[in-house]
Amino acid sequence: MGSGAPPKPDFGAYFELTKPGITAYVMITAGVSAAVAAAGRPELSTVVHAAIGTGLATGGALALNQYAERETDAIMTRTRHRPLPSGRLGARQGLALGIVLLVGGLAYLWATSGWAPTGLAALSALAYLAVYTPLKRHSYAATLAGAVPGALPVLIGWTAATGSLAAGAFALFAIAYLWQLPHVLGLAWMLQEDYRRVGFKLIPDGGSREIGTHMVVAALALLPVSLTPTLLGITGRWYLGGAAAASLGLLAVAVTTARDMSEASARKLFLASLVYHPVLLAFMLFDTVRT
Repeated sequence: MGSGAPPKPDFGAYFELTKPGITAYVMITAGVSAAVAAAGRPELSTVVHAAIGTGLATGGALALNQYAERETDAIMTRTRHRPLPSGRLGARQGLALGIVLLVGGLAYLWATSGWAPTGLAALSALAYLAVYTPLKRHSYAATLAGAVPGALPVLIGWTAATGSLAAGAFALFAIAYLWQLPHVLGLAWMLQEDYRRVGFKLIPDGGSREIGTHMVVAALALLPVSLTPTLLGITGRWYLGGAAAASLGLLAVAVTTARDMSEASARKLFLASLVYHPVLLAFMLFDTVRT
């Protein structure tokens, strides 16, 4: 017989449920946006509060997404070892964690950053959970819709620093939105068998030719959009040069992938996209025009 002691809480599983890699990157994105919005002279507390609140709300939304998709996650090879389908956490535990983090993150933003960042964080969670998550089974539009909550942390950070939106905020939002399309399409092509198994429609109809076209169009649109921060006077020439080089590089990889559309080429595009946006954020942060 066992000792009768209750099992120890698996804190690692709770942490994993928040997808810490994604959450951390979202926090960085919100923080950089706040710094840029403040013309490179932000209050440290503003950046920290925006990052923390955004991170908490994002971790909660990601946990709730896994709660909603726990049954399909159990079927897919890529996700079957996540905390809920693997049984390391119960469904109620996942639901509770998601609610606590999301509500806590919104409350934190309200108390430290104001109503605008809070409203945008709530909109991001709503779009992710009520639009993107259910739409995945019905239409490729889910991929286009899912990039919206992925880009909203830019606006959260901006409004945390300024209290309002401006042309620069929408420029950063457009960059974050368009960057995600080659990123998620490369991943979707790599995982197409998993997605087909559970009925996710995250790839456009028409096969490899069509998805390759979507990759190239998104990367092509990203090239001029990535230059707009300098054209708006937000960033300087170093950013302009870095953004142009990075965007041309991503476009070249997208074109190469579209010509081949193998799993290996899709992986190269996915990895290139992982490098692209952090590079842009770094140039943006260190070449913000200070006023």
